[in-house]
Amino acid sequence: MEYPQFTLSQQVALVTGAARGLGRAISLALAHAGADVALGLRDVNADAGLAAEILKLGRRALPLQMDVSRREQILRAVDSTVKEFGRIDILVNNAGIAPENPAENVLEEDFDATLAVNLKGTFFASQTAGRIMIRQKSGKIINMSSQAGFVALPTESIYCMTKAGIAHLTKCLAVEWGRYGITVNAVAPTFIHTPGTESALSDAAFRADTVERIAALHRIGEPMEVAGAVVFLASPAASLITGETILIDGGWTAR
Repeated sequence: MEYPQFTLSQQVALVTGAARGLGRAISLALAHAGADVALGLRDVNADAGLAAEILKLGRRALPLQMDVSRREQILRAVDSTVKEFGRIDILVNNAGIAPENPAENVLEEDFDATLAVNLKGTFFASQTAGRIMIRQKSGKIINMSSQAGFVALPTESIYCMTKAGIAHLTKCLAVEWGRYGITVNAVAPTFIHTPGTESALSDAAFRADTVERIAALHRIGEPMEVAGAVVFLASPAASLITGETILIDGGWTAR
């Protein structure tokens, strides 16, 4: 009998938006599970000690300039990862932005920027790494959707739209690339304690409403609680899971 394996030993991961919040936690969790990690950073000088922390875990780290709204930076980052490590086994499309505005006031530049990072960036990072994985006949892609792709969040119509699109893109890529031994899944978190949610959650009324809507657990999530699902989907234990989006929402959408 062969038991499920959760280790990522001898695997190479590339994480976009790795500098802080979920990206930072995911990068550390992947390294803790045994993977070497290429760190896709919008500003390569904003590593903030993450590479050093990964080295302390006994794994290799490679900080990379990777603004996912710029396709040439995606191409260079993937190429640099392969040159440094020889392969890419895991891609985590974590980079995302969420400008807030009521739908009637959304600015065209915010619309374009959100689609450029959240949807276009996710697709072309997947395509570029996917070409490597197709040659390898193996790979794991984990996309960052959101509970916002499944429920409406006021003032976040464009963000919600992109996160719903990521959930469906995940299905499309899973179906196309399964024959190459590639799985494609997504995780969809609720509100998590990160620098990106700090200002919203500092509002007492908003925080109380959010905690109430997280219907089962009634608390805000922590980054490592999302990272755990990413490590699982990247591991051999999830080998038969593809095209799925796992909600990490404390019961929000169960209501």
